[in-house]
Amino acid sequence: MRTGEPLPSTGDVLALLGTGRWHWDTATGLVTVDGVAARLLGLPAEQATLTEAQVRSRLHPVDWNEITGVIRLAVAEGTLAEVRIRIMDDRGRVVRVVRSRSKPTFDPLRKAYLLTGTLQEVTDPTPGTPADRRTVTGDWRRSREAFLLDAGRALAEARSTQEVLRVVANLSMPGFSPDGLAVFGVAGDRLTIIGHHGQEPDADAEDAFSMPLDTAYPAAEVIRTGRAIYLSTPQQYQARYPLTWPLAERFGRHSWAFLPLIASGRTTGTWMAAFAHPVAFTPDERSVLTTVARMLAQALARAGTAETERALTDGLQRSMLPRIGPQRIPGMSLAARYIPTGGGLQVGGDWYDVIPLPHGRFALVVGDVQGHDVRAAGLMGQLRIALRAYASEGHRPDAVLSRASRFLYGINEADPYDPRFATCLYVEVDPAGGVLDFARAGHPEPAVRMPDTTVLTRQTAGGLPLGIDPDADYPTTRMVLEPGETLLLCTDGLIETGGHDLDTGWQRLRRTLERHEGNLEELADALVQAVHGPSSHHTTGPLIDRREDDIALLLLSRRTEGRGAGAGTGLDAVRSSLRRTMLTVQQAEPERIAGARRQLRELLHDWGSADQVDSAVLLLSEVLTNVLVHTDAAALLEAEITDGPRGRRMRVQVTDAGADLPHLRTPGELASSGRGLLLIELLAHTWGVVPRGKGKSIWFELDESQTPPDDAGGAPPPRGPEDRAPREDRERAEGRVTP
Repeated sequence: MRTGEPLPSTGDVLALLGTGRWHWDTATGLVTVDGVAARLLGLPAEQATLTEAQVRSRLHPVDWNEITGVIRLAVAEGTLAEVRIRIMDDRGRVVRVVRSRSKPTFDPLRKAYLLTGTLQEVTDPTPGTPADRRTVTGDWRRSREAFLLDAGRALAEARSTQEVLRVVANLSMPGFSPDGLAVFGVAGDRLTIIGHHGQEPDADAEDAFSMPLDTAYPAAEVIRTGRAIYLSTPQQYQARYPLTWPLAERFGRHSWAFLPLIASGRTTGTWMAAFAHPVAFTPDERSVLTTVARMLAQALARAGTAETERALTDGLQRSMLPRIGPQRIPGMSLAARYIPTGGGLQVGGDWYDVIPLPHGRFALVVGDVQGHDVRAAGLMGQLRIALRAYASEGHRPDAVLSRASRFLYGINEADPYDPRFATCLYVEVDPAGGVLDFARAGHPEPAVRMPDTTVLTRQTAGGLPLGIDPDADYPTTRMVLEPGETLLLCTDGLIETGGHDLDTGWQRLRRTLERHEGNLEELADALVQAVHGPSSHHTTGPLIDRREDDIALLLLSRRTEGRGAGAGTGLDAVRSSLRRTMLTVQQAEPERIAGARRQLRELLHDWGSADQVDSAVLLLSEVLTNVLVHTDAAALLEAEITDGPRGRRMRVQVTDAGADLPHLRTPGELASSGRGLLLIELLAHTWGVVPRGKGKSIWFELDESQTPPDDAGGAPPPRGPEDRAPREDRERAEGRVTP
């Protein structure tokens, strides 16, 4: 070429060098090739536009998978994508090996890759020779590193031996993926098979895998020597292991790798990777296989340890937790769950128990011993046995907890360096009338789901946790479980797991209780799932395994009898139109007035008028305060909601043992009392005072469909004869007196 003459075109230069050009747009799925590239792909030597399927049919399947991984990696790193590709003919035979170099870019608007590159034939050794599959570029190495990182993450998340085997079976190694694998272990002095994939042996072949360790078999030799064995061809396998060659011959494989599984410096098994195509096992390929074998050995060791601990935990749980049978509780349904923690031996101090008592009664117990270790589990077992013994002796709930506290205090005195306390909720149940007697020792309060799915937390009297004060008292609280209602007892693990406190945790459980439509067993599963959420090993997403605390859960439902097709099934029963709650406020417990206000608001959580709710809470506070100030008796609150022909109606009634009946009067400007009944007259739609033997009941009602009197201008509406007579007749018929 003379100086000053124009340079030849790029296409001419590349054609002289035997290099073809191609362009690939993944959005359209079309690949454009020039004549040289078409010839290298085994097509007529002319420019053409091909589909991805046409190009893919000319490439080795393993190489196609490698191309996609290298492209993504090159885009992420901003480098060239360079891969070695085997070109196949129509019969699936390798006719040549080419090297592709390209500069891929990603179009975020079209969400597609754009690639323009070159294709050049390279001299490649004959398949199966020691130089086969040499590494040419650093891109293959980066692809291998990305594969190893992904494999390590997947194996680290596997929780059982079967999950580990599934992960290994689904690994796609860069450039040479095995299509069959087996994991061998040792049982005594014999070789056994732990799991396999892609082998599909018959029963006789499975039995043949159990053989003495001194057998001339590659997996057995690897365990004896701790060194890997690579067999690139069937001839090598047959020549080295003629006696056991028939075991491998039936599968039609061409290359095998047997690698030791080493954990804690000891060879515990063998991993076999079998290939349907010849593999020379170059240093790079051996490095990948060795690294995977090390990760596989560690994953199997972790899974084996976890399965052993899980088996120990399950056995411990079965020995400490009762078996729940529906036939033991006539007229009631019971469901229970115990979920261990996610770490260590997965043993905590939470427990539940169902204790049969004389005369058809039984007791429910839910407790939590401080700590999440073996000592907590041991104390839990001792405390559970002690509670059973005290309950079987016929003691009332307060006496059972007092004795249990003294028992645990004695254990702490014997071991002062590691004292533990325990919270506990003990409930004595009379199935005939649904009467529940509670005694509580520092434990979360119970909750009740009503037939219309309204959920209330029940205030119960309580004392110190067990084991702190040997002379602690535990007062009892009585309530009635109505037909169709469900009682929830649980430990704090169900409430506070996931970063919640007692308030937000109860809100989360309340949503699940109110929305669930299934039976009692399904409700128990739904409550646990609402707390734990999906686990990272089987569901993608930001959630991780939340088993940070163990959980004990008891659900008790009183069945409804004779109320349609759903009768007798607890949660499946026909929902009642009645919503009711009761609460006792003693003279020495004025702080419970605040709890009564909160409980009434929970009862009216879906009431249509917020002003009526505020009015009801104000009137309740006035009535309860008057009882504590003007009498020496306790106040019994009863609040209920019923459905009527004109909508829902709330009725609030407070009963006390005082003999004096209140009277409506107009207090003076400076009077310090006397305004309670005046407020009731102004805010309630109807109210009254009913004498009851030695005491009385003050009640008031509000209709959801009516506007409160104060909303209409601050004065009650006029009551004509046509309005007052029917109501007074009704009240007289019900034994009520209205001033």
